Amino acid sequence: MTHGFLPAAARLGLDVTLLTDRPAAHAGTHDGPIVQCDVFDFREIVAAVDGAPAAIFTNSDFLQAPAALAAAYHGLPAKDWRAATRAKNKALMRRHLASIDPVFSADARRVPEDAPYPLVLKPREGVASEDVFLVRDALELASRVDEIAARRDDPLVAEEYLPGRLHTLETLGDGRELRVLGSFRTTLSPPPFFVEERLEWTAPPPETAQVLEQLDALGIGFGACHTEFVVHEGRAHIIEVNYRLIGDHCDFLLADLLDVPLFEQILTVHLGGRLADWGSALDGGQGGLNHRHAIAEPVIADRSGKLTAAPGPLQLDDGPVRLSYRPQRAVGDAVAVTRTNRDYLGTVRAIGPGPDEVNAALARFRDAHDWTIT
Repeated sequence: MTHGFLPAAARLGLDVTLLTDRPAAHAGTHDGPIVQCDVFDFREIVAAVDGAPAAIFTNSDFLQAPAALAAAYHGLPAKDWRAATRAKNKALMRRHLASIDPVFSADARRVPEDAPYPLVLKPREGVASEDVFLVRDALELASRVDEIAARRDDPLVAEEYLPGRLHTLETLGDGRELRVLGSFRTTLSPPPFFVEERLEWTAPPPETAQVLEQLDALGIGFGACHTEFVVHEGRAHIIEVNYRLIGDHCDFLLADLLDVPLFEQILTVHLGGRLADWGSALDGGQGGLNHRHAIAEPVIADRSGKLTAAPGPLQLDDGPVRLSYRPQRAVGDAVAVTRTNRDYLGTVRAIGPGPDEVNAALARFRDAHDWTIT
């Protein structure tokens, strides 16, 4: 929001009022009005909005349904709140897709004896691979459920483990057209954890049509959406749907790679506008930009302690490769390894003519900088 959507709103000439349950966290990042309210309750959002707004927008996983309901109250363009709820609640998503993509899923405390182990245990409405584990039998499932329950009390689900190559699908819709922006191929840490270690730009796989069918069944078609799915033996299975723009700084990578005003376009859709004609920026909806390659690679903490050395924000050219680095932890921060995406110290983004050049530039960048935890 701070570096993407708020500057985009300023470029569009919009007056923005920020609604938040944590106003102190945003002090100094927004020069417009900041209103405190319970943003998880659409009734509180409605009550906090003064006058006739032009749009109500959020890029938070957790707030899509409340924002959609508040926007509907004001008669504004919005995501279907039911689709937003299905996307966020993994049990509802599985139930809704059962007829076209049957995948075993159960309440983690009521898994039948004949469940198809291994299973993936995860919070029903979790994010960032937090408390996501591969479990190989009922004993390990029970142990992990108790371990997680000691930290959090929200519902857990156990899902069939889906083998295959992990991809993302980035889409943007205006309610009339759903446009494929492109796809990343995702590299994960070894099991039992699921930390995202690298996202590499690639043409969407041939099975993408199956993913679009599943998204349509869920009611997804307005605004930005980031979908994670696996492809195995010709079948595409959705892992999860994040009904917002991709995160972990890949949003900036996507905007730079496409070389389009992505943040402005997303806001324009919520203002009732149509998708712009981006011409050759997208290759027939395949996201296959000619002669360009991109990688987002997080720097991941390998131990707990205090971050005592790390680079600040950087942008530089290494031959034909454009590199950007944005920290996610500051020097002096305490770091506790969690085996989740919360272990990111920062993310390096690189765009260049091809994989060899981009990989070599990434390696040189990491060799030239130190991240020290003591």
